[in-house]
Amino acid sequence: MPQNFSAAYAIVFCAGLYVPGALGWIVPLVVLAASDWLLSFVFYSNGAFSWSQFLIQQAPNYLVYASLIALGRMVGRRRPWWLLVGGGVAGAMLFYLVTNTAAWLASPYYAKTLGGWVQALTRGMPQYPPTWEFFRNTLTSGGLFTGLFVGAMKMTGCSEAREKDEDEEEEAEGEPAEADS
Repeated sequence: MPQNFSAAYAIVFCAGLYVPGALGWIVPLVVLAASDWLLSFVFYSNGAFSWSQFLIQQAPNYLVYASLIALGRMVGRRRPWWLLVGGGVAGAMLFYLVTNTAAWLASPYYAKTLGGWVQALTRGMPQYPPTWEFFRNTLTSGGLFTGLFVGAMKMTGCSEAREKDEDEEEEAEGEPAEADS
């Protein structure tokens, strides 16, 4: 998989759309935090795991994740498919902008100027692929996964609504027949 090709943005946005109440906040954030901790601890720590470093590095991500849940709540699930996909893409853009700005602020590699910020948003650091590639993958995955999740919910919602309508019609047709007997 390409780097930054992730369903995480779509999951938190769709949690805001479809998971009611506090569970829409708690479930996605806890699952993402547990998976981030596990990945960091097992695969990236090399025995030097630090909770404080982990929390500092992950704070921008979770700020954006919470914002995406709030965006999903504000948009609402009854909007057209294309608008909900646009919300998922906007969320992916927000994630990219906030996390790369945080990297620009935290890294001594970048000059703390407008040019340094633009470098953080476009070229990145020499030992990594250009950040515009991460941005492309973020947008693509945000749109793709949001489209799939929202499409699935709309399709199942339509079929559930049709089944409910058919059940109501059958009940309405069955009532007069019962009254005649």
